[in-house]
Amino acid sequence: MKQILFSLLFISCITLCKPAHRVQIMHEKCDIGQLTVICGPMFAGKSEELIRVIRRAQYAQKIVLVVKHEFDDRTSATDVASHNGNTITAHPVTDAEDIIRLAHESDCDILCIDEVQFFSDNIVAVICKLLDEGIEIIVSGLDQDFRAMPFGQMPTLLALADEVIKLTAICTACGQQAQKSQRLINGEPAKFDDPILLVGAQESYQARCRNCFYIDKKGY
Repeated sequence: MKQILFSLLFISCITLCKPAHRVQIMHEKCDIGQLTVICGPMFAGKSEELIRVIRRAQYAQKIVLVVKHEFDDRTSATDVASHNGNTITAHPVTDAEDIIRLAHESDCDILCIDEVQFFSDNIVAVICKLLDEGIEIIVSGLDQDFRAMPFGQMPTLLALADEVIKLTAICTACGQQAQKSQRLINGEPAKFDDPILLVGAQESYQARCRNCFYIDKKGY
């Protein structure tokens, strides 16, 4: 009889002292998306790398949504185009909020955004929301503007990125690795207080290394 009472008391103590961490709370698990940022100066091959990644994903039967800012109409209003002439169809948008609608309508696995620096501040909130929904996001863009200053929301996106692919170009002046985008107006370096946004290609920009880069700060 004593042995039975002792056994019951022992079982009761174990039940009362059961660790709290063993109590399981059931909840729905949602995988978080990954953010990759492809950055560098002009003529570094950013769009070329983005197109390569998009095509690989398409070969893998992934649903890929490609978006670009309407402001970038250098080659085509509806294509992402590299300086090598490769293109891939994209959705041109102005308001970053429209990307959420397009992502939901397409039910995409991967979202690719070209020239992300052209979007307004809310692009960061849009990207974070879609990452939380489990969408993989790959963006490409200039990390520095023509003044060699951080460009738009790129610094924030670089800080949030799970992976950063930083590309360099070839300096047109000396042939070394180039990290800067030299803007030229009538063949002369642009002024520091010129407008930040000026869409152009070789007629307006050159890739330059740190030593060969120059910005006219007179009067600034």
